[in-house]
Amino acid sequence: QTCIFLLLIILPLPINYSLICVKLGGSELLALHSDGDVVIGGFFPLHVASNPQYSYNSKPQTTPCSRFYQRGFRWMMAMIFAVEEINCNSSLLPGVKLGYWIMDSCNHIHNSLQALLSLLGHSKAISSVVENTVSYFATCTCLTDKRLYPSFLRTVPSDVFQVRGLVNLVTYFGWFWVGTLGTTDDYSLYGIQAFSIQFRKEGGCVAYHRTIPTSPTVAEIKEIADKLQSSTARVVVVFATEKLQHKLCLRNVTGIQWIASEAWVTSSRLASPEFHPLLVGTLGFSFPGVNIPGFQEFLLTVRPSPKPGMEFFNMFWEEHFGCKLEFEMEEKPVCTGSEDLRYTDSSYSDVSQVRISYNVYKAVYTIAHALHKFLKCDSTGLNEGLCEMHNSFANGQVSELITKYTMRIIECTKCPEYFWSDKEKVKCVAGEEEFLSFSDTMGIILVALTLLGFLLTTIITIVFHSFRFTPIVKANNSEISFLLLLSLKLCFLCSLVFIGQPSWWTCRLRQAAFGISFVLCLSCLLVKTIVVLLAFRTNVPGSRGRKLFGTSQQRILIICATAPQICLCSGWVLGAPPFPFRNPNYQIVVECKEPWPPGFYLLLGYIGLLAFVCLLLAFFGRKLPDTFNEAKFISFSMLIFWAVWISFIPAYVSSPGKFSVAVEIFAILASSFGLLLCIFVPKCYIILLHPERNIKKGMTGKYQR
Repeated sequence: QTCIFLLLIILPLPINYSLICVKLGGSELLALHSDGDVVIGGFFPLHVASNPQYSYNSKPQTTPCSRFYQRGFRWMMAMIFAVEEINCNSSLLPGVKLGYWIMDSCNHIHNSLQALLSLLGHSKAISSVVENTVSYFATCTCLTDKRLYPSFLRTVPSDVFQVRGLVNLVTYFGWFWVGTLGTTDDYSLYGIQAFSIQFRKEGGCVAYHRTIPTSPTVAEIKEIADKLQSSTARVVVVFATEKLQHKLCLRNVTGIQWIASEAWVTSSRLASPEFHPLLVGTLGFSFPGVNIPGFQEFLLTVRPSPKPGMEFFNMFWEEHFGCKLEFEMEEKPVCTGSEDLRYTDSSYSDVSQVRISYNVYKAVYTIAHALHKFLKCDSTGLNEGLCEMHNSFANGQVSELITKYTMRIIECTKCPEYFWSDKEKVKCVAGEEEFLSFSDTMGIILVALTLLGFLLTTIITIVFHSFRFTPIVKANNSEISFLLLLSLKLCFLCSLVFIGQPSWWTCRLRQAAFGISFVLCLSCLLVKTIVVLLAFRTNVPGSRGRKLFGTSQQRILIICATAPQICLCSGWVLGAPPFPFRNPNYQIVVECKEPWPPGFYLLLGYIGLLAFVCLLLAFFGRKLPDTFNEAKFISFSMLIFWAVWISFIPAYVSSPGKFSVAVEIFAILASSFGLLLCIFVPKCYIILLHPERNIKKGMTGKYQR
């Protein structure tokens, strides 16, 4: 007989099996086993072990196992059910019988190691042993390192996905100031570390982190509770088990939005009324629940038995019915063995939506399908239908099993969000994030154009300041000209906020900066247009038109025209702020998601309204004297402005991914350059190349060439 041990355990550890292990005494550990050609080892937390205190003065004894854990027993039954179902399937492993060797891990690392060594001790007479682990419950990100755990596989999602979901959850609700709470185990340490790193990348900040000791004292619980209550962070992300709930409830820690990991949020104790004031509204993620056909009926077939090897069933029976199978001097009644599981209200038999049990079920089928592939069970004409078993084992090919075929079994599975299948369609790989970065060719070009526009605006500002006392600069209130130049600088610089990976602050700043800077620019143009019209349209001597629209009135008009856009942007950012979002539709496009799309269109609409008024007024003044007709140049600049932004809308909507951002930046730069070149370059041309025209007569059209 040839047997293979495939370890199905919760706590996989790197062990050098080439060493000779010697048992150091102690009683034989209980095991539930069934013979087979291929034996699958399984460890389940049928009991919960207490945390021993070692004195290091004497040899440590076996960690005592205390309370019986019925959920762990149901997971064990899922393995047995899967093995028996596979053995009844004549097409999956024809001629090959699966067996099992199940032991109690007591949910403790020391007990798991002891059970593992005991399990391997029973393999002395076995000709071939395969040491591979398919875990159904170990989610720790630390186990993904194939250098440390080359033979570790799992049918449960890694905490990488849970962490990504938690980060997306808190950022979706705009919670960027949170506290974290964890325990001292690897599950918590790695989970909190991964959450903190990803959360900071999304623009969030961790206000504090507290670690719960294994056996916390009253003072330690008080210190944690005081920190939770005193912190300004009212959202707390928890990577811990359910043990903390009762202690915090006693400390009356309320008013906190809990974001819990799977180990806590799926706890049945959450539904207990005593925890409602503390935990109401808790959010988190859990594994999906499914229904396994025939599993419930299989669970109801459990019966106690005095036969050796049935100890686990007897323990379950006593725990479930609160009785003793043997008469002892205890208050509990004696079990008759005729109790019926169908008439008890228990989570044991409620398997309408099982989660962990299904992971166990999948793990057993993973092994079966790997064997099916490895032993070439699809071949025909084999001797007695043994799937070339003896030939495979004799040729020493056993070491290739699972590591080679695991990723090709069972069925087509949809990859998690932000993951795609590789070229061979056998595994999921993380997708690459895409955004308009500063290192892209397109990003470099846009940055260069932005800096060119800013530099050109700065040079024009210097020229205007140097010739600020000349008629051409003083014509329409030089203060407005300098304010217009400042607003154009802001228009150019706001393009930079659109480049790079979107973050919490850039998403909020980019549209607001663009909207306010352009409205300020158009407000200045509106004032300049009105001043030009009043200067050339007032034909009556001593007209009060210019006096009624003096410097103070011009400033007030600019403030009044800009204020609505400031109010709109402020309300938009505070009420429904854009936030970083990873769009996985065709690629992982990191973009700023607009929770309130009308905000962007209202912003553009107000800019368009001001541009239309400027164009209309400038059109009325297009036939003013040609020597210096600023209204004509304003008309040209507004036509360019309108052409750019009318073209922008369809281009923006139809452009995918980072190209939509590039389109918006191009529109900002093109309209800014249009305003700068039309309004100021003609004046600089006269100032620098034709100073003889920079006189008062030249301004009124009376200059003779």
